[in-house]
Amino acid sequence: MIGYVTVGSNDLDAARGFYAGLLSEIGATELMRMEHGFTMYGTGWGQPAIAVTHPYNGDAATPGNGNMIALVVQDRVQVDALHSKALALGGSCDGPPGVRGDEGPQAFYGAYFRDPEGNKLCAFRVGPA
Repeated sequence: MIGYVTVGSNDLDAARGFYAGLLSEIGATELMRMEHGFTMYGTGWGQPAIAVTHPYNGDAATPGNGNMIALVVQDRVQVDALHSKALALGGSCDGPPGVRGDEGPQAFYGAYFRDPEGNKLCAFRVGPA
């Protein structure tokens, strides 16, 4: 259902470096870059994607309160890897990797982090270890 999400950036070069480095961990690459700065990353056309750009209205980009991008991954190892990669790329921890709730068939294993401009992301996997 979701085609792509966009986060605003005040420093497109830094945002591109963060998202290219982070999303390469799950097989995503840069799919599109427009003259005005809009840059999209994904695993392929027709798949959900993430884009970064300067805000259209020309105002400063600010992270939304309560907004978050959740990245579903194949296993808990990828959750841990994305969290570590985000921190290595200048992001910050907003909740370390771990099970939220009970372990079992519907266990939610996730990690929360923010990009260098404060946009919140989550890497998660649902299911047993």
